[in-house]
Amino acid sequence: MFYPGDRLTLDREVDALFKRVKVKKIKGEVCGLISPHAGYIYSGYTAANGYRLLEGMSVQTVVIIAPSHREYFRGISVFSGSAYSTPLGVLEVDDELRSELVRDGGVIQASLSGHREEHAIEVQLPFLQKVLSNFKILPIVMGDQRREFCIALGKRLGKILKGKSALLVASSDLSHYYPYDIACKLDQVVINDLEEFGEERLLEDLDTQRAEACGGGPIVAMLIAAKELGADKVEVLHYCNSGDVTGDKAGVVGYLSAAVMKGS
Repeated sequence: MFYPGDRLTLDREVDALFKRVKVKKIKGEVCGLISPHAGYIYSGYTAANGYRLLEGMSVQTVVIIAPSHREYFRGISVFSGSAYSTPLGVLEVDDELRSELVRDGGVIQASLSGHREEHAIEVQLPFLQKVLSNFKILPIVMGDQRREFCIALGKRLGKILKGKSALLVASSDLSHYYPYDIACKLDQVVINDLEEFGEERLLEDLDTQRAEACGGGPIVAMLIAAKELGADKVEVLHYCNSGDVTGDKAGVVGYLSAAVMKGS
């Protein structure tokens, strides 16, 4: 389990995570987040550092872009169902925005591919349910994260979201199962690229394996879309890895939370 299946227990756990966060003062409007997707015991605090920034925010649709861990398919899948459900309630899918996104066909299709057993979207939802109200979601899973698909999705989202009340979320962990010191060095490459708002540099570093992120494609697509929508800054809010949580540093997984802002 990535989080408790009981409503009350989950509600209390997310509250406890938020209470641990010292809210960071940032300049500008948050238009996107990068958030990890491991079990809450490992990455929940890191994720909470990002979601606390959204408290009091009004947004109509949250677009969540995730990798596919269990199912490979060519292209990009926008959830074809009507809603996602968590112990905290049901979140309706924005079917109008979905129709706009898939209208031109191509690699972006409405389907169930990648959504049946994928956790990377579901892990984000309870956080969103605690800080936002009256919003819909648009769940997107990338079955193939090749460069041209990242760019196509980012540009398409940037086009259809102009003038709309929307938030972008990229779901990703960083390096996987390296010794602690090596993991920190790999993850620092991602941090540097993000702080420079360098989506092209990040693509290169992922392609050449100078860095790792299981949701590297979703991150790049989100950065491209955010830049199209006027974003001008990325601020890393929190970084850690599983070794910091468990004390076992033989093979760790990296977690990062970052905010993408405009008007900063």
